Amino acid sequence: MPDEIPYGLTIRVYALIINDLNEVLVTDEFQLDMKMTKFPGGGMNLGEGTIDCLRRELREECNQEIEAVQHFYTTDFYQKALFWENQQLISVYYLARLVEPIRFRVSEKPFDFPLMENGNQSFRWVSAENIIPEEFTFPIDKHVAHLLNVYLNGKN
Repeated sequence: MPDEIPYGLTIRVYALIINDLNEVLVTDEFQLDMKMTKFPGGGMNLGEGTIDCLRRELREECNQEIEAVQHFYTTDFYQKALFWENQQLISVYYLARLVEPIRFRVSEKPFDFPLMENGNQSFRWVSAENIIPEEFTFPIDKHVAHLLNVYLNGKN
């Protein structure tokens, strides 16, 4: 059809990491000139599988290996990719565990870096009992935070 608009899929893969204190790891970042709170992970490269992507992303973001990877959720609704025209976003989330010892700095406060410059990132633990979907930046992360509440706490 001549009037068709080219489109594509953007696939992102994220880790839901829960520690022994029933806390969930989140990342606060300044990327693309904006503040964002999300789960650790990122975009899948051509030729990667989802778990390979997740392992690479955790190595890149926090110099950390993961284990006990189990699928949790894949986007089941339409979400336009926020940063690319004519792209649909599919996000895949896995429950995972960090291989000890933790090799990255964990902060007590959001956006714990000196300047809001692209590429800055900090990590923090959020109590699974107090995870608030509205504190996440992106729609699918908000939805997954809600699902995580149900999974961990039985809360709707």
